[in-house]
Amino acid sequence: HVPNIGEAVISVHGHNDLGLAVANFLEAVKNGARQLECTINGIGERAGNASLEELVMALHVRRRYYNPFFGREEDSPTPLTAVRTEEITKTSRLVSNLTGMVVQPNKAIVGANAFAHESGIHQDGVLKNRLTYEIIDAQTVGLSDNRISLGKLSGRSAVRARLEELGYDLTREDLDEAFARFKELADRKRARSPTVIWRRSSANRCSSRKPVSSSSWCRSAAAAACAPPPPSPFRMKRAVKPRARQWAPVRWMPSAVP
Repeated sequence: HVPNIGEAVISVHGHNDLGLAVANFLEAVKNGARQLECTINGIGERAGNASLEELVMALHVRRRYYNPFFGREEDSPTPLTAVRTEEITKTSRLVSNLTGMVVQPNKAIVGANAFAHESGIHQDGVLKNRLTYEIIDAQTVGLSDNRISLGKLSGRSAVRARLEELGYDLTREDLDEAFARFKELADRKRARSPTVIWRRSSANRCSSRKPVSSSSWCRSAAAAACAPPPPSPFRMKRAVKPRARQWAPVRWMPSAVP
């Protein structure tokens, strides 16, 4: 009911007191809002503001749904925002380090567990087809890959896949033996590398389809088990301790939506 409202840029600002900030903002986009006042990691007063990374990725993944609200064809490939999604994870960690506000592990998009799978059925599904449990490709937000966490809930497929990554091609009988030992150890320790099972079984029978002797295969597996794990792309730097009186008025970033 406002004259020439079409010449104005409608802005939306809100907080996450009920956990609905992102949902409310997306509804505002459908009703004409083209400037979203949001923050990295959702930091802000009280329960925080709408999370920039969640808004950007929602508009990115569901582009076909939101395109008509922008007057575009449903299949238009043009991005709805000017945000480079590959920089999202790096920016999130930078903000976390500078503010001392650690991101919760199960935070959508940028949490340490956002692309991690430990349940056996999830791991098997992701190994067969990522789209089974991942609506977003980890590389889209700046990560190198997802993560298969091996623990007591892991299944045979994940253990076999990890051993194959390490260069071991086991027979069915050896895989059964290795998996049984892995499950036994995983019951006592929350998360382990699959090769650690060979530390206590290097004296037992080992075989491989590779043209190497059993003893050398066991020694190589044990050596791999003793090696430190590769750096995880999900491991975050320790957040710096916040200094007193570090907060200052923050100017809103330019609109995330053109």
